Amino acid sequence: EEEFKWLLQEEVHAVLKQLQDILKVMLIYFISFLYLSSYCSTDQVKGVLTLQGDALCQADVNLKMPRSNQLLHFAFREDKQWKLQQIQDARNHVNQAIYLLMNRDVNYQFKTGSEVLKLMDAVMLQLSRARNRLTTPATLTLPEIASSGLTKMFTPALPPDILVNFYINLNKLCLTVYQLHVLQPSTSKNFKPAGGSVLHNPGATFEFGNQRYEVTHVHKVECVVPWLNDALVFFTVSLQLCQQLKDKISIFSSYWNYRPY
Repeated sequence: EEEFKWLLQEEVHAVLKQLQDILKVMLIYFISFLYLSSYCSTDQVKGVLTLQGDALCQADVNLKMPRSNQLLHFAFREDKQWKLQQIQDARNHVNQAIYLLMNRDVNYQFKTGSEVLKLMDAVMLQLSRARNRLTTPATLTLPEIASSGLTKMFTPALPPDILVNFYINLNKLCLTVYQLHVLQPSTSKNFKPAGGSVLHNPGATFEFGNQRYEVTHVHKVECVVPWLNDALVFFTVSLQLCQQLKDKISIFSSYWNYRPY
């Protein structure tokens, strides 16, 4: 019973402090860490992107058209940045986890094991949601990509037969370029609009602005962002710390139904 009491009063707070320290370091990554990435993975798409925290603050992309070998160049306007919602959401969940942890300062006395378990479950829920935002890109329809504010980021303006999308997948920053073909009203092709997807394949069709399109070519390039890799490691370590504390509490609780006064 004395050991269990020590666990509640001392070790729990030590773990909470360790978790706070880890998550505060992670927040610095999400807010300000700078990464310059070069894409050179295909013959069709080459470019350079600059990612600072959750913001794509520079993009310079060259696209070689497969049929004509025409080289297109487009870049972010100097006055524009593109916020990556996945990183913003992950950061918000980390902030919420820190808030939960800081609500129990070093003078707070945990009275039951179930109280600690409830706190760990709440923290783990926020950390799992944060990690999932980085590991599970949003599924978008082609009209959603076409109507995105991202299309207005570039100079010169993107041609109407080109769509682009950026997203995070695990520790990678991904760029997808879609080349489109306008479907004539008289076409006999069976038109079935594509649903939501992380990556649309050639042959996918959609309607936008009273015009029907078909995807003819898809170019996807990606690169590893080191600080995203570090963030995923931090999530794993943090979740392991939470689970280890839960396991200790559960072991003691299974032997004693102890409630300190």
